[in-house]
Amino acid sequence: MVTRYRFRVEEFERAFQGVPHVELLRGEVYRMSPIGPKHFYAVMRLDHRLREALGTKAVVAVQSPLRLSEDSEPEPDLLVLKPPLERYADRLPTPEDVLLLVEVADTSLEFDREVKLPLYAEVGIPEVWLVNLKENLLEVHQRPRGGRYREIRLFSPEEEVSPSAFPGVRLPWA
Repeated sequence: MVTRYRFRVEEFERAFQGVPHVELLRGEVYRMSPIGPKHFYAVMRLDHRLREALGTKAVVAVQSPLRLSEDSEPEPDLLVLKPPLERYADRLPTPEDVLLLVEVADTSLEFDREVKLPLYAEVGIPEVWLVNLKENLLEVHQRPRGGRYREIRLFSPEEEVSPSAFPGVRLPWA
């Protein structure tokens, strides 16, 4: 007989503190793929562009934990959060804090689409950018409802994109 154990966030944090590249999703622990050079560069490039474009209008966090629920705490590649920074001095961000979430995916593309995106939609993350390194496309997912995103738009590398929380801001994503 095999017994599956589901973790709550507090148990996960105690058991896996300091263990790199692990995420808690729906009570299950996942070891994430190591970050390769293309993934690293894509994250850092978008981080730089978002910080430059948004300044103090938002807090940008790189590969930081996001407390979605009692049994889910992923570490998205980028989070654009409501300011000020001090609001996170003694707590982790929650879905209500998120203006934009970014996942960069090459080997994790299907996992991000099938496991993470529905979870983000369920908790009401308003906008998710999925940087698809395999096809060199940006997938912008908006209007969460019923565990999925009702609107998905694709952007080619030549196109600029605007976060819905900041419609006056346009930036290259690639």
